[in-house]
Amino acid sequence: MNINYSQLIKKSAKNLGFLSCGISKAEFLEDEAPRFEKWLNEQKHGQMAYMENHYDKRLDPRLLVPGAKSVVSLLLNYYTDEHQVEGAPKISKYAYGTDYHFVIKEKLKQLFQILQEEIGEINGRVFVDSAPVMDKAWAGRSGLGWMGKNTNLINKKVGSFFFIAEMILDLKLDYDTPVTDHCGTCTACIDSCPTGALTPYNIDASRCISYLTIELKDQIPSEFQNKMDDWSFGCDICQDVCPWNRFSKPHSEPLFEPRTELLEFTKKDWEELTETTFDIIFKNSAVKRTRYKGLKRNLAFLND
Repeated sequence: MNINYSQLIKKSAKNLGFLSCGISKAEFLEDEAPRFEKWLNEQKHGQMAYMENHYDKRLDPRLLVPGAKSVVSLLLNYYTDEHQVEGAPKISKYAYGTDYHFVIKEKLKQLFQILQEEIGEINGRVFVDSAPVMDKAWAGRSGLGWMGKNTNLINKKVGSFFFIAEMILDLKLDYDTPVTDHCGTCTACIDSCPTGALTPYNIDASRCISYLTIELKDQIPSEFQNKMDDWSFGCDICQDVCPWNRFSKPHSEPLFEPRTELLEFTKKDWEELTETTFDIIFKNSAVKRTRYKGLKRNLAFLND
C-alpha cells in the first residue's frame, strides 16, 4: 500500500471542497448482500425497479472496474440555514441550488485528473448516484460515518446533510476503518416520520415522502393524505430531527446557494406555477427530476 498516494487523494479532495474523504478495500460487500436481498424481496424499493438491476455489480466494485483495489468515498456538504417562506410547499435542502450531479461530477473529474498527473496512468471510474454503487455502505466502511436508524450515513462531527460520491480505482491504497454506531437509544427519526416509512436501520422506500414525491410515477396513494407535511419535493424530516445535525455547518459551495426566487415563493406562487416559470426557476436543478407534471401532481395532492 502507498500511504503517500492516500494522503495525496485526501489533500486534493479537501482542496476541491469535499467535506471528508475515506478509503476502503474494493471487495465483495458480504455483510450487505443478505440485507439488500431481503429489502428487495420485501418490495421495499417500491417502483424503483432499477434497484433490482446489476445486483452483482452493486455488491462487488471489481465488476464495475476490472482490477479495482480501492473505493475512495467522498462527502460534499449541502447544509444551509436558509429557509423558504413560512407556509409554502417545501423542497429538500439538497435541491435549493444547482443539481449536485453536475457539481460533484466536475469536482471528481478534476480530482481524477490530479491523480493521473501525480501518479501516472491509473484505471478507474467516478460515480455520483448514477450507477449501481452502494455509496452509504462504502462510506461507512471507509470510516466517514455510520448508518443511522434513518438509513442515512451520520458523522459525529458534521451530521448527515451531505452528498456521497465515489472513485473506484485499480490502485492499492492505505485503507481506513469503520466507526462505531452512535444512535444509541434515540428514535427521533422514526418517531417523526409522518408516513411510518422507518423502522430501526431500515426504510420502506415505498412509504417515504422523498419516494412519493420524486420516484413514484403513479398518483400518490390516498392513504398518505394529510401525512406529507407540506413536502412537494423530497423530505428532510428524519435529518432535521437528528441530534447529530446540530453540528451541521453551512456549505461553502457557491453553486449550492439557494435561488432567491425559490426561497421567496409563497404558497400562492407555487399553486400558480406555470411550466415556463418552472423551467426558469429550476434550470439545472435536481427538482427537474420530477418534471413539471410531477411537481404539479405533488402540489395538487397537498391541497386535496
